[in-house]
Amino acid sequence: MKRSYEKELMDFPGNDPALLAEDLRNLRLLNSFLNGSRSVGLALNHLLRRAPLQGFLLLDVGTGSADIPAQLLARLHRRGVNGKVVGMEADPVTARIAAQRSANLPDIEIIQGDAGAPPFLPGSFDFVVASQFLHHFAETRIIELLKQWAKLARRGIIISDLVRHPVAYHGIRLLTQLATRNIMTRTDAPLSVRRAFTFKEWRALLRQADIGAVEMFSVFPFRMAATIRLGGGR
Repeated sequence: MKRSYEKELMDFPGNDPALLAEDLRNLRLLNSFLNGSRSVGLALNHLLRRAPLQGFLLLDVGTGSADIPAQLLARLHRRGVNGKVVGMEADPVTARIAAQRSANLPDIEIIQGDAGAPPFLPGSFDFVVASQFLHHFAETRIIELLKQWAKLARRGIIISDLVRHPVAYHGIRLLTQLATRNIMTRTDAPLSVRRAFTFKEWRALLRQADIGAVEMFSVFPFRMAATIRLGGGR
């Protein structure tokens, strides 16, 4: 299965707010069902074991509904680890939904912003996270984004994303056909798998960025997590 460069419906501006809101709800259900926050947690725990912190500040680019950072912080807080997250989302409707859902979570702040032009000074965060986000971009753009985020993060970058595989594609296509009538979810969920990279391709791409030491982990089902250690995180 070759990689697709077809844009997902979510990537186009001006989507119908009701359609997008329902799609985001479906994505939250899929993340919960497939334990989408687990790969981010594994990668973050790996970095924290190498360089323990009393607390940390994390930027989550393309945060969507901010369900992943909410689940991540809940797990960490139960272990006595303090963390704060800034969730950045470019789409205004999605950012508004994320802000509403995070209103009672004091350790999560939502801002509307472009992942390619984040409004922060260098070294503003301990970690930058991109969860199920980078597959939306071409290879050259991914490398550009990683290099830019490396200026923001003091310790490391965490990547969590899909792994392209025929079983993953047909499985999510069947699941979404059975579970929802939302055309955005039905279109974008299987297309996301086709837009993703294989594990080997992810490794080559992250190393090509050449911004730090890369470690990768295979996460069930058909996901990968990667850490890139920077400066103070080495």
